[in-house]
Amino acid sequence: MASPPSTTTTTVATFLLLLHAAVVARSQSYIGVNYGRVADNLPPPSATAKLLQTTSFEKVRLYEADSSIIKALANTNIGITIGAANDAIPPMAADVSFAKTWIGANVLPYYPSSKIILINVGNEVLQYGTPELKTQLLPAMKNMQSALEEASLGGKIKVSTVHSMSVLGQSEPPSAGRFDPSVVDLLKGLLEFNKETGSPFMINPYPFFAYQTDPRPETLAFCLFQPNAGRPDSGTNVKYMNMFDAQVDAVKAALNAMSFNDVEIVVAETGWPYKGGDDEAGATIENAKAYNGNLVAHLRSMVGTPLMPGKSIDTYLFALYDEDLKPGKPSERAFGIYNVDLTPIYDANLSKGSQGGLANAPAPTISPPTDAPTTSGATTLPTNTSTTPNTTTPRDSPTARVNASKNDATLDKMGASLIIVVSLAVALML
Repeated sequence: MASPPSTTTTTVATFLLLLHAAVVARSQSYIGVNYGRVADNLPPPSATAKLLQTTSFEKVRLYEADSSIIKALANTNIGITIGAANDAIPPMAADVSFAKTWIGANVLPYYPSSKIILINVGNEVLQYGTPELKTQLLPAMKNMQSALEEASLGGKIKVSTVHSMSVLGQSEPPSAGRFDPSVVDLLKGLLEFNKETGSPFMINPYPFFAYQTDPRPETLAFCLFQPNAGRPDSGTNVKYMNMFDAQVDAVKAALNAMSFNDVEIVVAETGWPYKGGDDEAGATIENAKAYNGNLVAHLRSMVGTPLMPGKSIDTYLFALYDEDLKPGKPSERAFGIYNVDLTPIYDANLSKGSQGGLANAPAPTISPPTDAPTTSGATTLPTNTSTTPNTTTPRDSPTARVNASKNDATLDKMGASLIIVVSLAVALML
Protein backbone atom coordinates (compact mmCIF):
# COMPACT_ATOMS: atom_id res chain seq x y z
CA MET A 1 0.00 0.00 0.00
CA ALA A 2 1.34 3.43 -0.91
CA SER A 3 2.53 5.55 1.97
CA PRO A 4 0.46 8.64 2.79
CA PRO A 5 1.72 11.93 1.39
CA SER A 6 4.02 13.95 3.58
CA THR A 7 2.90 17.24 5.08
CA THR A 8 5.47 19.04 2.92
CA THR A 9 4.16 17.46 -0.27
CA THR A 10 0.58 18.34 0.61
CA THR A 11 1.55 21.92 1.46
CA VAL A 12 3.46 22.36 -1.81
CA ALA A 13 0.58 20.94 -3.81
CA THR A 14 -1.92 23.21 -2.12
CA PHE A 15 0.30 26.25 -2.64
CA LEU A 16 0.79 25.53 -6.33
CA LEU A 17 -2.90 24.96 -6.93
CA LEU A 18 -3.79 28.21 -5.18
CA LEU A 19 -1.09 30.04 -7.14
CA HIS A 20 -2.46 28.67 -10.39
CA ALA A 21 -5.95 29.79 -9.43
CA ALA A 22 -4.60 33.27 -8.71
CA VAL A 23 -2.86 33.43 -12.10
CA VAL A 24 -6.06 32.46 -13.91
CA ALA A 25 -8.14 34.94 -11.92
CA ARG A 26 -5.64 37.74 -12.59
CA SER A 27 -5.72 37.02 -16.30
CA GLN A 28 -9.46 37.66 -16.55
CA SER A 29 -10.25 40.25 -13.89
CA TYR A 30 -9.85 43.25 -16.20
CA ILE A 31 -12.47 42.19 -18.77
CA GLY A 32 -15.94 43.64 -18.27
CA VAL A 33 -19.04 44.38 -20.31
CA ASN A 34 -21.63 47.15 -20.58
CA TYR A 35 -25.22 46.15 -19.89
CA GLY A 36 -27.40 48.82 -21.50
CA ARG A 37 -31.16 48.74 -21.04
CA VAL A 38 -32.54 50.97 -23.82
CA ALA A 39 -34.56 48.09 -25.22
CA ASP A 40 -37.92 46.36 -24.89
CA ASN A 41 -36.87 42.78 -25.58
CA LEU A 42 -34.12 41.99 -23.06
CA PRO A 43 -34.03 38.66 -21.20
CA PRO A 44 -34.81 38.57 -17.46
CA PRO A 45 -31.96 39.72 -15.20
CA SER A 46 -31.73 36.23 -13.70
CA ALA A 47 -31.04 34.76 -17.16
CA THR A 48 -28.42 37.43 -17.83
CA ALA A 49 -26.71 36.67 -14.52
CA LYS A 50 -26.46 33.00 -15.52
CA LEU A 51 -25.10 33.97 -18.94
CA LEU A 52 -22.41 36.20 -17.42
CA GLN A 53 -21.23 33.33 -15.23
CA THR A 54 -20.46 31.28 -18.36
CA THR A 55 -18.24 34.03 -19.79
CA SER A 56 -14.86 35.63 -19.06
CA PHE A 57 -16.57 38.83 -17.94
CA GLU A 58 -15.62 39.55 -14.34
CA LYS A 59 -17.30 42.96 -14.24
CA VAL A 60 -20.48 44.50 -15.58
CA ARG A 61 -21.29 48.17 -15.99
CA LEU A 62 -24.84 49.44 -15.58
CA TYR A 63 -25.86 52.91 -16.68
CA GLU A 64 -28.25 53.19 -13.76
CA ALA A 65 -28.87 51.33 -10.51
CA ASP A 66 -31.54 48.83 -11.55
CA SER A 67 -32.39 46.85 -8.42
CA SER A 68 -33.53 43.74 -10.32
CA ILE A 69 -30.15 43.42 -12.02
CA ILE A 70 -28.14 44.21 -8.89
CA LYS A 71 -30.08 41.55 -6.96
CA ALA A 72 -29.71 39.00 -9.77
CA LEU A 73 -25.92 39.40 -9.61
CA ALA A 74 -25.78 38.69 -5.86
CA ASN A 75 -23.30 35.98 -4.82
CA THR A 76 -21.85 35.70 -8.34
CA ASN A 77 -18.60 37.53 -7.44
CA ILE A 78 -19.09 39.65 -10.56
CA GLY A 79 -17.99 43.23 -9.95
CA ILE A 80 -20.78 45.74 -10.56
CA THR A 81 -20.37 49.34 -11.68
CA ILE A 82 -23.58 51.30 -11.24
CA GLY A 83 -24.50 54.79 -12.37
CA ALA A 84 -26.30 57.89 -11.18
CA ALA A 85 -28.00 59.51 -14.17
CA ASN A 86 -27.11 62.98 -15.40
CA ASP A 87 -30.43 64.33 -14.13
CA ALA A 88 -29.47 63.25 -10.60
CA ILE A 89 -26.42 65.51 -10.61
CA PRO A 90 -28.09 68.86 -9.73
CA PRO A 91 -29.92 67.66 -6.58
CA MET A 92 -26.92 65.56 -5.54
CA ALA A 93 -24.59 68.54 -5.92
CA ALA A 94 -26.93 70.78 -3.93
CA ASP A 95 -27.52 68.51 -0.94
CA VAL A 96 -25.45 65.67 0.49
CA SER A 97 -28.64 64.19 1.94
CA PHE A 98 -29.74 63.39 -1.62
CA ALA A 99 -26.55 61.35 -2.06
CA LYS A 100 -27.14 59.61 1.28
CA THR A 101 -30.67 58.71 0.22
CA TRP A 102 -29.35 57.46 -3.12
CA ILE A 103 -26.80 55.22 -1.40
CA GLY A 104 -29.46 54.02 1.02
CA ALA A 105 -31.74 53.00 -1.84
CA ASN A 106 -29.26 51.67 -4.41
CA VAL A 107 -26.28 50.29 -2.49
CA LEU A 108 -26.93 49.41 1.15
CA PRO A 109 -29.77 46.90 0.53
CA TYR A 110 -27.55 44.82 -1.79
CA TYR A 111 -23.92 45.25 -0.74
CA PRO A 112 -21.82 43.16 -0.14
CA SER A 113 -23.79 40.19 -1.54
CA SER A 114 -23.90 42.12 -4.78
CA LYS A 115 -20.30 43.14 -5.43
CA ILE A 116 -20.71 46.85 -6.18
CA ILE A 117 -17.24 48.23 -6.89
CA LEU A 118 -17.77 51.65 -8.48
CA ILE A 119 -20.40 54.35 -8.91
CA ASN A 120 -20.29 56.60 -11.97
CA VAL A 121 -21.88 59.98 -11.40
CA GLY A 122 -23.13 61.01 -14.82
CA ASN A 123 -22.05 59.91 -18.28
CA GLU A 124 -20.07 62.06 -20.75
CA VAL A 125 -21.17 65.22 -18.94
CA LEU A 126 -18.25 67.30 -20.21
CA GLN A 127 -19.36 66.62 -23.78
CA TYR A 128 -23.15 66.71 -23.57
CA GLY A 129 -23.93 68.58 -20.36
CA THR A 130 -24.98 72.20 -20.04
CA PRO A 131 -22.42 74.63 -18.62
CA GLU A 132 -24.26 74.54 -15.30
CA LEU A 133 -24.34 70.74 -15.20
CA LYS A 134 -20.60 70.59 -15.87
CA THR A 135 -19.88 72.76 -12.83
CA GLN A 136 -22.23 70.66 -10.68
CA LEU A 137 -20.49 67.38 -11.53
CA LEU A 138 -17.60 67.61 -9.05
CA PRO A 139 -19.77 68.69 -6.07
CA ALA A 140 -22.10 65.78 -6.83
CA MET A 141 -19.19 63.34 -6.88
CA LYS A 142 -17.87 64.73 -3.59
CA ASN A 143 -21.27 64.35 -1.95
CA MET A 144 -21.53 60.78 -3.24
CA GLN A 145 -18.11 60.08 -1.73
CA SER A 146 -19.19 61.61 1.59
CA ALA A 147 -22.31 59.45 1.62
CA LEU A 148 -20.21 56.33 1.05
CA GLU A 149 -17.80 57.30 3.81
CA GLU A 150 -20.65 57.83 6.25
CA ALA A 151 -21.82 54.31 5.40
CA SER A 152 -18.26 52.99 6.01
CA LEU A 153 -17.90 52.16 2.32
CA GLY A 154 -15.50 54.94 1.31
CA GLY A 155 -12.55 52.62 0.77
CA LYS A 156 -14.58 49.80 -0.74
CA ILE A 157 -16.64 51.47 -3.47
CA LYS A 158 -15.07 54.11 -5.72
CA VAL A 159 -16.73 57.16 -7.28
CA SER A 160 -15.94 58.46 -10.76
CA THR A 161 -17.55 59.73 -13.98
CA VAL A 162 -17.23 58.73 -17.64
CA HIS A 163 -15.70 60.86 -20.39
CA SER A 164 -15.83 60.67 -24.16
CA MET A 165 -12.68 61.05 -26.25
CA SER A 166 -13.79 64.61 -27.01
CA VAL A 167 -12.06 65.71 -23.79
CA LEU A 168 -8.84 65.48 -25.79
CA GLY A 169 -7.87 68.55 -27.75
CA GLN A 170 -4.85 66.82 -29.29
CA SER A 171 -4.21 63.12 -29.82
CA GLU A 172 -1.63 62.89 -32.61
CA PRO A 173 0.91 61.52 -32.00
CA PRO A 174 -0.19 59.72 -28.83
CA SER A 175 2.77 61.01 -26.80
CA ALA A 176 1.56 64.56 -27.50
CA GLY A 177 -1.95 63.89 -26.19
CA ARG A 178 -3.42 66.89 -24.39
CA PHE A 179 -6.82 67.72 -22.95
CA ASP A 180 -9.02 70.30 -24.66
CA PRO A 181 -8.25 73.71 -23.12
CA SER A 182 -11.99 74.37 -22.78
CA VAL A 183 -12.35 71.58 -20.19
CA VAL A 184 -8.93 71.66 -18.50
CA ASP A 185 -10.10 73.67 -15.50
CA LEU A 186 -13.04 71.33 -14.91
CA LEU A 187 -10.87 68.27 -15.44
CA LYS A 188 -8.28 69.47 -12.95
CA GLY A 189 -10.82 69.34 -10.14
CA LEU A 190 -12.14 65.96 -11.27
CA LEU A 191 -8.64 64.52 -11.55
CA GLU A 192 -7.69 65.81 -8.11
CA PHE A 193 -10.76 63.95 -6.83
CA ASN A 194 -9.68 60.79 -8.69
CA LYS A 195 -6.20 61.05 -7.20
CA GLU A 196 -7.34 61.74 -3.64
CA THR A 197 -9.88 58.90 -3.58
CA GLY A 198 -7.97 56.39 -5.73
CA SER A 199 -10.76 56.24 -8.28
CA PRO A 200 -10.10 55.74 -12.01
CA PHE A 201 -10.35 58.13 -14.94
CA MET A 202 -13.06 56.55 -17.11
CA ILE A 203 -12.80 57.02 -20.89
CA ASN A 204 -14.64 55.76 -24.00
CA PRO A 205 -12.21 55.07 -26.89
CA TYR A 206 -13.81 53.79 -30.10
CA PRO A 207 -11.47 52.88 -32.98
CA PHE A 208 -14.64 52.27 -35.01
CA PHE A 209 -15.38 56.00 -35.06
CA ALA A 210 -11.78 56.79 -35.93
CA TYR A 211 -12.10 54.47 -38.92
CA GLN A 212 -15.18 56.39 -40.08
CA THR A 213 -12.98 59.44 -40.66
CA ASP A 214 -10.35 57.48 -42.63
CA PRO A 215 -11.95 54.37 -44.21
CA ARG A 216 -8.89 52.91 -45.93
CA PRO A 217 -7.80 49.23 -45.78
CA GLU A 218 -4.65 50.02 -43.81
CA THR A 219 -6.65 52.01 -41.26
CA LEU A 220 -9.10 49.15 -40.82
CA ALA A 221 -6.27 46.69 -40.19
CA PHE A 222 -4.77 49.14 -37.68
CA CYS A 223 -8.12 49.39 -35.88
CA LEU A 224 -8.74 45.62 -35.83
CA PHE A 225 -5.34 44.55 -34.39
CA GLN A 226 -4.56 42.90 -37.71
CA PRO A 227 -1.18 42.89 -39.52
CA ASN A 228 -0.30 46.40 -40.67
CA ALA A 229 2.71 48.66 -41.24
CA GLY A 230 2.19 50.45 -37.94
CA ARG A 231 2.22 54.17 -37.23
CA PRO A 232 5.29 55.77 -35.68
CA ASP A 233 5.07 58.25 -32.84
CA SER A 234 7.58 60.99 -33.63
CA GLY A 235 7.81 61.93 -29.97
CA THR A 236 8.92 58.52 -28.69
CA ASN A 237 10.12 56.63 -31.80
CA VAL A 238 7.62 53.90 -30.92
CA LYS A 239 5.60 52.35 -33.70
CA TYR A 240 1.97 51.82 -32.71
CA MET A 241 0.43 48.66 -34.14
CA ASN A 242 -3.21 49.27 -33.21
CA MET A 243 -5.59 52.18 -32.71
CA PHE A 244 -6.74 51.12 -29.23
CA ASP A 245 -3.26 51.52 -27.76
CA ALA A 246 -2.82 54.83 -29.58
CA GLN A 247 -6.08 56.24 -28.24
CA VAL A 248 -5.49 55.09 -24.67
CA ASP A 249 -1.91 56.37 -24.68
CA ALA A 250 -3.08 59.77 -25.92
CA VAL A 251 -5.20 59.94 -22.76
CA LYS A 252 -2.25 58.76 -20.66
CA ALA A 253 -0.01 61.46 -22.15
CA ALA A 254 -2.66 64.08 -21.39
CA LEU A 255 -2.84 62.90 -17.77
CA ASN A 256 0.94 62.98 -17.49
CA ALA A 257 1.05 66.51 -18.92
CA MET A 258 -1.20 67.65 -16.06
CA SER A 259 0.94 65.76 -13.49
CA PHE A 260 -1.71 63.12 -12.80
CA ASN A 261 0.60 60.24 -13.75
CA ASP A 262 -0.70 57.98 -11.00
CA VAL A 263 -4.41 58.23 -11.86
CA GLU A 264 -5.53 54.89 -13.27
CA ILE A 265 -7.24 54.75 -16.67
CA VAL A 266 -10.26 52.48 -17.10
CA VAL A 267 -11.90 51.97 -20.49
CA ALA A 268 -15.60 52.36 -19.71
CA GLU A 269 -16.73 51.56 -23.25
CA THR A 270 -15.24 50.25 -26.46
CA GLY A 271 -16.71 48.06 -29.15
CA TRP A 272 -17.53 47.56 -32.81
CA PRO A 273 -20.99 47.25 -34.42
CA TYR A 274 -21.75 44.14 -36.46
CA LYS A 275 -24.01 46.01 -38.86
CA GLY A 276 -24.82 49.58 -39.79
CA GLY A 277 -26.16 51.93 -42.41
CA ASP A 278 -24.83 52.43 -45.92
CA ASP A 279 -22.77 55.39 -44.72
CA GLU A 280 -21.14 53.48 -41.84
CA ALA A 281 -17.89 52.01 -43.10
CA GLY A 282 -16.75 48.68 -41.72
CA ALA A 283 -19.84 47.85 -39.66
CA THR A 284 -19.84 44.10 -40.37
CA ILE A 285 -20.02 40.98 -38.26
CA GLU A 286 -16.53 39.94 -39.43
CA ASN A 287 -15.03 43.20 -38.24
CA ALA A 288 -16.93 43.16 -34.93
CA LYS A 289 -15.62 39.66 -34.26
CA ALA A 290 -12.10 40.69 -35.21
CA TYR A 291 -12.08 43.83 -33.05
CA ASN A 292 -13.56 42.38 -29.88
CA GLY A 293 -11.79 39.04 -30.20
CA ASN A 294 -8.39 40.57 -30.87
CA LEU A 295 -8.87 43.23 -28.18
CA VAL A 296 -9.61 40.55 -25.59
CA ALA A 297 -6.54 38.60 -26.71
CA HIS A 298 -4.46 41.79 -26.52
CA LEU A 299 -5.64 42.40 -22.95
CA ARG A 300 -4.91 38.81 -21.97
CA SER A 301 -1.37 39.08 -23.33
CA MET A 302 -0.53 41.55 -20.52
CA VAL A 303 1.72 43.43 -22.96
CA GLY A 304 -0.01 46.72 -22.22
CA THR A 305 0.54 49.87 -24.26
CA PRO A 306 3.81 51.68 -25.07
CA LEU A 307 3.18 54.23 -22.30
CA MET A 308 1.78 51.62 -19.88
CA PRO A 309 3.72 48.42 -20.58
CA GLY A 310 3.36 45.13 -18.77
CA LYS A 311 -0.23 45.56 -17.59
CA SER A 312 -3.73 45.33 -18.96
CA ILE A 313 -6.19 48.17 -18.64
CA ASP A 314 -9.55 47.38 -17.10
CA THR A 315 -11.84 47.41 -20.14
CA TYR A 316 -15.61 47.15 -20.44
CA LEU A 317 -16.73 45.94 -23.87
CA PHE A 318 -19.77 47.56 -25.44
CA ALA A 319 -22.14 45.83 -25.27
CA LEU A 320 -23.74 42.70 -23.85
CA TYR A 321 -26.93 43.00 -25.93
CA ASP A 322 -28.27 45.18 -28.72
CA GLU A 323 -30.48 48.03 -27.54
CA ASP A 324 -33.30 48.19 -30.06
CA LEU A 325 -34.76 51.48 -28.79
CA LYS A 326 -31.59 53.56 -29.02
CA PRO A 327 -31.85 56.56 -31.35
CA GLY A 328 -29.29 57.46 -33.98
CA LYS A 329 -27.69 55.56 -36.83
CA PRO A 330 -28.37 51.83 -37.34
CA SER A 331 -25.02 50.88 -35.81
CA GLU A 332 -26.16 52.31 -32.45
CA ARG A 333 -28.53 49.35 -32.23
CA ALA A 334 -25.98 46.73 -33.31
CA PHE A 335 -23.12 46.67 -30.79
CA GLY A 336 -24.37 43.56 -28.98
CA ILE A 337 -22.16 40.51 -28.48
CA TYR A 338 -25.04 38.22 -27.45
CA ASN A 339 -28.53 37.78 -28.82
CA VAL A 340 -31.44 38.24 -26.44
CA ASP A 341 -31.94 34.46 -26.56
CA LEU A 342 -28.50 34.27 -24.84
CA THR A 343 -26.67 32.81 -27.86
CA PRO A 344 -23.56 34.62 -29.14
CA ILE A 345 -23.96 36.80 -32.21
CA TYR A 346 -20.34 35.90 -33.01
CA ASP A 347 -17.53 34.14 -31.18
CA ALA A 348 -15.19 36.66 -29.55
CA ASN A 349 -13.36 34.04 -27.48
CA LEU A 350 -15.20 35.06 -24.31
CA SER A 351 -16.24 31.72 -22.85
CA LYS A 352 -15.21 31.17 -19.23
CA GLY A 353 -11.65 29.95 -18.87
CA SER A 354 -10.77 30.88 -22.43
CA GLN A 355 -7.11 31.87 -22.69
CA GLY A 356 -6.73 31.94 -26.46
CA GLY A 357 -4.09 33.99 -28.21
CA LEU A 358 -4.76 36.52 -30.92
CA ALA A 359 -7.70 35.37 -32.95
CA ASN A 360 -7.26 34.33 -36.56
CA ALA A 361 -9.34 37.28 -37.57
CA PRO A 362 -10.65 37.43 -41.13
CA ALA A 363 -9.20 39.88 -43.60
CA PRO A 364 -10.67 43.36 -43.25
CA THR A 365 -14.01 43.80 -44.90
CA ILE A 366 -14.42 47.24 -46.35
CA SER A 367 -17.49 49.09 -47.49
CA PRO A 368 -16.42 52.75 -47.34
CA PRO A 369 -19.07 55.39 -47.97
CA THR A 370 -18.69 58.00 -50.66
CA ASP A 371 -18.32 60.70 -48.01
CA ALA A 372 -17.06 59.44 -44.67
CA PRO A 373 -18.80 61.19 -41.76
CA THR A 374 -16.78 63.14 -39.24
CA THR A 375 -17.15 61.94 -35.67
CA SER A 376 -16.49 64.35 -32.84
CA GLY A 377 -13.68 63.25 -30.59
CA ALA A 378 -12.43 60.46 -32.85
CA THR A 379 -8.71 59.87 -32.75
CA THR A 380 -7.13 59.64 -36.18
CA LEU A 381 -3.40 59.19 -36.15
CA PRO A 382 -1.04 60.18 -38.98
CA THR A 383 -1.76 57.98 -41.95
CA ASN A 384 1.70 58.16 -43.51
CA THR A 385 3.18 54.74 -42.83
CA SER A 386 6.16 55.12 -45.15
CA THR A 387 8.37 56.66 -42.46
CA THR A 388 11.47 54.59 -41.91
CA PRO A 389 11.18 53.04 -38.45
CA ASN A 390 13.84 53.69 -35.86
CA THR A 391 16.08 50.63 -35.94
CA THR A 392 17.96 51.48 -32.77
CA THR A 393 16.35 50.61 -29.47
CA PRO A 394 17.99 52.24 -26.43
CA ARG A 395 17.62 50.20 -23.26
CA ASP A 396 15.42 52.80 -21.58
CA SER A 397 13.36 53.73 -24.64
CA PRO A 398 9.58 53.09 -24.75
CA THR A 399 10.19 50.43 -27.39
CA ALA A 400 12.62 48.63 -25.11
CA ARG A 401 10.11 48.77 -22.27
CA VAL A 402 7.42 47.30 -24.52
CA ASN A 403 9.77 44.52 -25.64
CA ALA A 404 10.63 43.81 -22.02
CA SER A 405 6.96 43.66 -21.10
CA LYS A 406 6.33 41.21 -23.94
CA ASN A 407 9.06 39.00 -22.53
CA ASP A 408 7.55 39.31 -19.07
CA ALA A 409 4.13 38.39 -20.43
CA THR A 410 5.61 35.35 -22.15
CA LEU A 411 7.34 34.31 -18.94
CA ASP A 412 4.06 34.77 -17.05
CA LYS A 413 2.36 32.38 -19.47
CA MET A 414 5.22 29.88 -19.19
CA GLY A 415 5.08 30.17 -15.43
CA ALA A 416 1.36 29.54 -15.39
CA SER A 417 1.80 26.48 -17.60
CA LEU A 418 4.60 25.19 -15.36
CA ILE A 419 2.41 25.63 -12.30
CA ILE A 420 -0.30 23.53 -13.93
CA VAL A 421 2.12 20.75 -14.89
CA VAL A 422 3.81 20.65 -11.48
CA SER A 423 0.46 20.80 -9.69
CA LEU A 424 -0.84 17.84 -11.66
CA ALA A 425 2.36 15.92 -11.06
CA VAL A 426 2.21 16.52 -7.33
CA ALA A 427 -1.48 15.63 -7.28
CA LEU A 428 -0.69 12.28 -8.91
CA MET A 429 1.84 11.62 -6.17
CA LEU A 430 -0.77 12.01 -3.45
